[in-house]
Amino acid sequence: MTRKIKTAALISGRGSNMAALVEAARAPDYPADMALVLSNRADAAGLDFARNHGIAAALVPSKGRTREAFDAALDAELRAHGIELIALAGFMRVLTPELVAKWRGRMINIHPSLLPDFKGLDTHARALAAGRREHGCTVHYVSAELDAGEIIAQARVPVLAGDDANALSARVLEQEHKLYPKALADVARRLLD
Repeated sequence: MTRKIKTAALISGRGSNMAALVEAARAPDYPADMALVLSNRADAAGLDFARNHGIAAALVPSKGRTREAFDAALDAELRAHGIELIALAGFMRVLTPELVAKWRGRMINIHPSLLPDFKGLDTHARALAAGRREHGCTVHYVSAELDAGEIIAQARVPVLAGDDANALSARVLEQEHKLYPKALADVARRLLD
């Protein structure tokens, strides 16, 4: 069997992008093995999804810890599982520059906008308020600056007349679920080369 890159998905909620990665990784020729789902929140529904699919699930609580203490615990958990690649999938924490540097080139994120536009939160409402005719999602390497790492891939959707943030979000999410597995596979293949 061909070697696969041991990958962790980091989540804070329902984990729909993580679920798309898990589904893609079931293919025999997919270059990443979804070996761990980790959350900073005990109530993240994605932890149950992982357990139900036979994937290790870990909780590293962020509440009541400094960013540095949280990141140290997170890094220790990832290393204990032999993780080689990290996919942030709705992980609602800003990581320290030190942790980002440790995982440079091996940590990716999916963001619901066409970066560099609309970094941070509420991207769909902001795109609508700005009168954009096109919106989408971006997979990028994680850097110390929020949503500013090198872009790996993007998918675009039209902004339709009558769109509200929820309708636009649903169309973008559909593209996220297609784009993220492809981008993760590309990064994993590069690491295998």
